[in-house]
Amino acid sequence: MNIKKEEVSKIVKKAVDEVQIVDLHTHIFDLRFKDLLLWGIDDLLTYHYLIAEVMRFSEMPYDEFWKMTKTEQANLIWKTLFIENSPLSEAARGVITVLKSVGLDPSKRDIDGYRRFFASKKVEEYIDIVFKTAHIKYVVMTNDPFVEDERKIWIKNEKGDIRFKSALRIDPLLVKWPSSYLKLREWGYDVEEKLTEKTFSEIKRFLSDWIDRMNPLYMAASLPPEFKVPSDTETALIIENAIIPVSYEHNIPFAMMIGAKKLTNPQLKLAGDSVGKADINTVEYLARMYPHNKFLITMLSKENQHELVVAARKFRNIHVFGCWWFLNNPSIVDEITRERMEMLGLSFTPQHSDARVLDQLIYKWDHSKKVIEKVLIDKYLDILEDGWTITEEEVKRDVEKLFGGEFEAFLKRRF
Repeated sequence: MNIKKEEVSKIVKKAVDEVQIVDLHTHIFDLRFKDLLLWGIDDLLTYHYLIAEVMRFSEMPYDEFWKMTKTEQANLIWKTLFIENSPLSEAARGVITVLKSVGLDPSKRDIDGYRRFFASKKVEEYIDIVFKTAHIKYVVMTNDPFVEDERKIWIKNEKGDIRFKSALRIDPLLVKWPSSYLKLREWGYDVEEKLTEKTFSEIKRFLSDWIDRMNPLYMAASLPPEFKVPSDTETALIIENAIIPVSYEHNIPFAMMIGAKKLTNPQLKLAGDSVGKADINTVEYLARMYPHNKFLITMLSKENQHELVVAARKFRNIHVFGCWWFLNNPSIVDEITRERMEMLGLSFTPQHSDARVLDQLIYKWDHSKKVIEKVLIDKYLDILEDGWTITEEEVKRDVEKLFGGEFEAFLKRRF
């Protein structure tokens, strides 16, 4: 039955509230990875967004902050950003959203009481709580074989939680080749620092071995603003001579997250990265030269978004996803989602969480869903005004595409 204009808001809200989400890029881990799985109030408070924010209010030397225990850091952040100031930033607001969503009272401002709540939970139990609260179907982890604590887990070949899919992260291979090739040699791959045909062949063997081991949904790398292909850089040469053929052979996308400037302020460590505008010509070149390969693309600079969506209109082997990192703020998510929908229809994935702490799945999706819901309502009202008709089932279909269905369809396609 066709829905009426006055019913649109209620029906869209219901569809968005009930949809099971595929979170296609996170930094959280399943239980196999033990201490790498972050969760609870102290991990929420010591999120690197909040570390960068708290240091803006402080004259404390950076080294002194890093000498603190996690609990001490969390106490400082709580006192500074939540007691001495109102938690108005997106990251601070997110903590409040989590507390409320798991049944705690944010108005009590009782950090010790919150700690007692999380201490009373087993991590297995809390994973279920978070997934149920956030309506998560599954998440995609970031899995880097160059990180020894991760590598040794994969080598054990233990069975993991099916709600946690893998993605093969290959940044060191692309941006740190002078040190990474030594690791490959240590692991039995006959590579040299000079990028010869034999070395490319061995890189491909390494990637295929890890694809067989991990069964990743895609390969991925975070790349700097100056990233350029074609060029004679090690990064570009490895992409064209190893990543592209392996990606094609296994029919898995290569995800490029472009625009991260690493350690702009090294004293902030992980919180010290920044953003720069990248060159869209690289994305267009790869999509044009390798039409049978699939590329998942997100870009960090707001200034890149219009170029990216235009590129995606021209190349069906590009799937645009997410409002990444510094773009994950409601005002920006709203603008970018409208722009993408107006040019791509439903053929993109508007958001991923990029969560580093399990609990962040709750707030990042709660906040993003509210924005995406508003955009959808406006767009449906526009076409109804012009005489189109829409049913509740069609709304549900569209919502499922935006929250993971179109990503899953892209994974299955062959071009």
